[in-house]
Amino acid sequence: MLDALAPTEKTPFANATVVRGACPHDCPDTCALVTTVRDGVAVKLQGNPDHSHTAGVLCTKVSRYIERNDHPERLTTPLRRTGPKGSGQFAPVSWDEALDAIAARLKLTKHSDTIVPYSYAGTMGLVQGESMDRRFFHKLGASLLDRTICSTAGGEALSFTLGGKVGMRVEFFAEAKLILIWGSNSIGSNLHFWRHAQAAKRNGARLVCIDPRKTETADKCDEHIALLPGTDAALALALMHELIVHDWLDHDYIARHTLGWEQLRERALQWPPSRAAAVCGVPEAQIVALAQAYGTTKPAAIRMNYGMQRVRGGGNAARAIACLPALTGAWRHRAGGVLLSATGFFPVDRAALQRPDLLAGRTPRTINMTNIGDALLDTANPINVLVVYNSNPVAIAPESGKVVAGFAREDLFTVVLEQFQTDTADYADYVLPATTQLEHWDIHTSYGHTDVLLNRPAVAPRGEARSNAWVFRELARRMGFTEPCFSDDDEALCRQAFAPDVIDFNELETQGFTSLKLPDAPFADGGFPTPSGRCEFFSERLVAMGQDGLPDHVPNYEPAGSSREFPLAMISPPARNFLNSSFVNVRSLRAIEVEPLLEIHADDAAARGIDDGAIVRVFNARGEYRCRAEVSRRARAGVVHGLGIWWRKLGMDGTNVNQLTSQRLTDIGRGPTFYDCLVQVERDDARVAATAS
Repeated sequence: MLDALAPTEKTPFANATVVRGACPHDCPDTCALVTTVRDGVAVKLQGNPDHSHTAGVLCTKVSRYIERNDHPERLTTPLRRTGPKGSGQFAPVSWDEALDAIAARLKLTKHSDTIVPYSYAGTMGLVQGESMDRRFFHKLGASLLDRTICSTAGGEALSFTLGGKVGMRVEFFAEAKLILIWGSNSIGSNLHFWRHAQAAKRNGARLVCIDPRKTETADKCDEHIALLPGTDAALALALMHELIVHDWLDHDYIARHTLGWEQLRERALQWPPSRAAAVCGVPEAQIVALAQAYGTTKPAAIRMNYGMQRVRGGGNAARAIACLPALTGAWRHRAGGVLLSATGFFPVDRAALQRPDLLAGRTPRTINMTNIGDALLDTANPINVLVVYNSNPVAIAPESGKVVAGFAREDLFTVVLEQFQTDTADYADYVLPATTQLEHWDIHTSYGHTDVLLNRPAVAPRGEARSNAWVFRELARRMGFTEPCFSDDDEALCRQAFAPDVIDFNELETQGFTSLKLPDAPFADGGFPTPSGRCEFFSERLVAMGQDGLPDHVPNYEPAGSSREFPLAMISPPARNFLNSSFVNVRSLRAIEVEPLLEIHADDAAARGIDDGAIVRVFNARGEYRCRAEVSRRARAGVVHGLGIWWRKLGMDGTNVNQLTSQRLTDIGRGPTFYDCLVQVERDDARVAATAS
């Protein structure tokens, strides 16, 4: 069968086949994969050297994917809960028994919008992530899920400014002479962009990292600007101030291709570098020098990532940064502009995949996934059935004390599609074993480059594991849904993701990827996908929503230094060898990370009597969390880093860093504010004593 799925090529392994695929994980790179299979077993996984963006290289995490696929703790049979919720006590059952019971419960649910799907980017695939599942829940009339947990603040900010998730093409960063890496630890979370940045540096480019944490990326850049969390918009406005007063502007580009220049000019002139320096906690001279470099270096490029938008003012910050290239005319160059996400370039036929017409005029309520803790505890508007797939909300959702309490409700019927017994799976009534990327069909876009990738199954599913799309097809059949779309198999769904004239599916089948046909410099002559066709400094659409039409600095809900009780700002970036909560259970990767850590500056540690390696209690009004402290040069004074996201049950006290984060939302996009969080830290002498005894 594998010979039919992919051409047999010469390999170092006798009687082996090579199958082309794509990395499914939440990363801008969307790498092309090559899996070598012998006797039905995956024996080697590597990046596809023929894919220019991947260049044969994989990150440390995905290079261990076979270890994850063949993990001894893979779920291989459906499970029914036999013990208390959260106990992890289950008994194997057949697929028929599990699906019949789930369908029966769905049929008994009187109000369909008390049924809630909860999913996100456990796979980024269009088929296993957002096709048959959407059809099923639309037909059912279930609540809609506002999938906000990662990127909506920045994404919607771009839509109000540039017209969508669009930007410069990543490969042309290699030709830039100045690169601002803003809110991104590219070495850990965008490895192939870093390859282009390094090429630029070898050709004389200057690299500047803007990030509260001195990341591995900051170590390799020419300069690090360690601003306080949530102050990015203030820095961007101060850069605008300097561009204006020194006339480092492209007046022709501004006049022809922007909207709202006079209003933005007035706003920016209120932000001299001295004011921004006080807000950002960085030297004024550093801001002045950065503005001069950005205003006088051509071409200049900005790589934003999503860390900087996980605060109250994250949307405004992304808007402010996205305005900068239009002021200097950086868009004229293919190596100039800004990139946060490229997904707006992909003409995915989501209506064909998801079939919103199956709602048949109904308008179910919408649940914001960031607020799942409060939603599960809301007795006035109850959730009675929860179906979780491609996510681990008990570990990854904010204010997890409330999330756990909600999942522990005995009256809540919970189904989890999973590859492993995660924190969330422990609370399920039924756990259904899911396939991995090596075992199913899928098709992928990217938010870091502009190629479409096809993923073919390389090996048979482990045990009785089944794809997400298969599960929802089977549930649809048991629910009596007779529409022909519920019979589409996974390969057919791959073919429906794009209109036939949009991509070359034959090329996808033969080489595993195909490139969108885009201009090198998409906005050299304007043509932004906004209503005006211009870069909109001022947004009438935001005004119509009751918001400020101009970008501004919106202070954090919990600004650094604003509380005597909780004086430290905490951000919670991912540990380098984990990806959200994925890979935490891969032993070789967990061995590198060892245990949950809190990075803390030497001055903050000394003031609290905390030695390097001490066990500490990190706490605020929402909860507490115990981990080991690392007195680290990566932390600036006043800011600590709770590296995540560990599974709760692998932590010291059955919690993780999200015990401390809040469910409050961003200014634009209704997104999470994970990095808008104040805490206190103290030595946990009681824990040390208990451990010693």
